[in-house]
Amino acid sequence: MTASLSVPTGHPHPVVAELRAYLADVTEALGIGLESCTIDQDTPLSAYVALDGHLPGYPGRDVALLWDEVRGWSAAIETHSGEDLIVLRYLGGTTVAPPPARVARFVAALREDDHRVGRLDPPVIRSAGGFADLHAVLRARRAT
Repeated sequence: MTASLSVPTGHPHPVVAELRAYLADVTEALGIGLESCTIDQDTPLSAYVALDGHLPGYPGRDVALLWDEVRGWSAAIETHSGEDLIVLRYLGGTTVAPPPARVARFVAALREDDHRVGRLDPPVIRSAGGFADLHAVLRARRAT
């Protein structure tokens, strides 16, 4: 089930509320609002964040940040045919919930065409489906 973040999802697991709080922090760091986000509650749990503007080399293509519980953050562009998004780079790292400032630096590097930030190959940071574990990961980021 995909749900806009502007309406309650009714999902019983607290990981969705924790993900929503994380997305609120990330979108604040990016200078955009939660209205640009959706969460897909299927496994793997994932989110979509629409970004304003375009990336160098991809004029006319909308840009999005993607997040999922296995790989963390990636940047993608929309296709003109309505097919799946084309992932350009993955943020990588040791957690699927890096600090919002790190996500914002990733987006800034993409907009500056700086290929030193992120990676081309998809990382596997954790396994999908462990909502209790993911909830702990998302909660722990607030403690740092």
